[in-house]
Order: sequence, then C-alpha cells, then structure tokens
Amino acid sequence: MDRSSLRPGMFLGLVLAVAVLPLFGCQSFLVTAMYLLNGNEVDADFPGLKGKKVAVVCRPLVTLQYCNTGVARDLAEQVTVLLKKNVPKIQVIDQRKVVKWTDENAWEEYREVGKAVKADIVVGIDLESFGIFQGQTLYQGKANAMISVYDSEKKWKKVFEKIMPQCTYPPSTGVPASERVEAEFRREFVAVLADQIARHFYSHEPYPDVAQDATALK
Repeated sequence: MDRSSLRPGMFLGLVLAVAVLPLFGCQSFLVTAMYLLNGNEVDADFPGLKGKKVAVVCRPLVTLQYCNTGVARDLAEQVTVLLKKNVPKIQVIDQRKVVKWTDENAWEEYREVGKAVKADIVVGIDLESFGIFQGQTLYQGKANAMISVYDSEKKWKKVFEKIMPQCTYPPSTGVPASERVEAEFRREFVAVLADQIARHFYSHEPYPDVAQDATALK
C-alpha cells in the first residue's frame, strides 16, 4: 500500500499512531492501525428506529445504593440524546414525559409505558447492576444491562433483545478517588454506558473503547 491508496487523513492518523506507540503499547497501536486502515463503520444491531416515535425507559432490577438512585433516569436521558443525534428522522419522546408517567403509575411491562406516551417503539433498558468503586480508594465503573425493543406495529411484541457484556470503565485500571470527584466520575461512567447501549441502534466507528484507560486517567 502506498500513500495514494490511503483515504484522506489516514496517513496522518498512522503517523500519529506511531508517535504514541511508546505511550500505549503495541496492542493498542495494532488496534488503532487496523481501525485507521479499515475505517469501516459497524452496522446497527437493530436499525428499526429510523423515522419512529421512540420512548426510552430504564428501570433498575435491583435496589441501587443511595448515591446511585438517579442513575437509571440519567442513563435513559443520555441514551435519548444519543439516539436523537445519530438516528435519522427519529422522534424521541421527552424524558420528562416518560418519567412523569412512570413515577405516577404502577407498571410492569415496557409496552404499558409505550401505549401511555403514544410511542411507536419502546427501547427498554433493564439495569441489572451498577457500581463505581473498586475497593475504597479507586473508581472503576461496572454495570450489567439488558436491552429490549417493543414495536406497536407488531402488537407490542418484543422485536429485539440483547444481553450486554459487562461494561467496565476504565477497562483495565482504576482511577484514584483522590483525583476525581465522585459525582463527576459517575457522570463519566453513565455516559460511557449510554454510548455502549445506544450504538446498538445506529452505525458507529469500530474500536471506540481503545483509549478509555488513558481518557479516564486524564
């Protein structure tokens, strides 16, 4: 391969990857180089949100610690923002409307929420676990979640389900608690988890988590 066969920006990217090789090691360099050479986006696992009126609903399946009680709501809000930004012609239902109905009504099934807020599709997020501490002196976020999608046109049948692998942030190391405010780290982790959930519904760049350790330690 010569320089002329690289798409614009790829050659510069490879030069930068070589420059940071001593900082991140050979494995990260090879992954980065592969991404720069291939440059192919990963297709959505479920592309059916385009042009639909969508409600995002998140519920914790276990009682979260007191300090994490707002996580489900924040996660649903972040996923809603990402879907609105990345899915063409989508209409997302305001989270305030979703939260108001779920707070004021007893419900068990996501389809109940969808019917109440007049959605075409409900993206349901079952938050099975969420924590941000690794021991007493380090932050390392860990969460388990399952995604399910219900479609009104299919008589509210479940049309997609995905049990996600555990989300860990940063993937390989902890962040000293003395260097970060707890609320700030929690927001960072919620954003990472939201991204990993939302990307199931639109095409996205591969290898998005390569530099998470370095980012978290900044």
